[in-house]
Amino acid sequence: MVIANYIGGAFFPTLVNDHPLTLILLNASNRHLALASANLDPLAFYLGGFARLIAPDLFFFLLGRWYGDAAIVWMERKAPTYGELLRQLERWFDRARYLIVAVMPNNPVCLFAGAAGMSAASFWAANVAGTIGRLVLIRTFSAAFEDLLGPVRGFIGDYRWPLTAVSVLLVIVSILSDQRGGRDGIGDLVNIDEGMAEADAELRAEATIESDQPPTPMP
Repeated sequence: MVIANYIGGAFFPTLVNDHPLTLILLNASNRHLALASANLDPLAFYLGGFARLIAPDLFFFLLGRWYGDAAIVWMERKAPTYGELLRQLERWFDRARYLIVAVMPNNPVCLFAGAAGMSAASFWAANVAGTIGRLVLIRTFSAAFEDLLGPVRGFIGDYRWPLTAVSVLLVIVSILSDQRGGRDGIGDLVNIDEGMAEADAELRAEATIESDQPPTPMP
């Protein structure tokens, strides 16, 4: 799925008009869904979009369930932009877990739901409802703003090859930038056991330091 995401992002200009279903099966970002919507009948849009959006959620939920807090540390380390979101989730999740999963059924939320011990039935009920709601909103948005999106698709179709070259270059730059920052989408998953072990060791070290701290004297 990581590789599919890269391919969909790189070849978006050549796929959005001629192979819109292939595009959203590769990479179902909001941008791709909105632009591809008008080129797809409702069944293809909803089934294809739903399948691609829901596919990674099981894996991240299970990572959270299996590894607990270590999975959260691992996610913060590999995706620093999600760090603040995960810290906010720690404060909000007990009070609004169903709403959070329904509104933001993304990778970090699914991982946190598993780590927080949310039941599988509750997780899937909220996740499926939220994913369907997202697709309905995007489909409605696309139809309402077709006068704007249509010319955008026309421009992409007219200049698909130069735009594809730019897209491929941007994806390559993004991958290299992540690697320089110590993040590698495929490598991180291939070596996930080592990453989780390091995160668990970090948590144990922090717990040991805290337990060794002298108690705060009473005033």
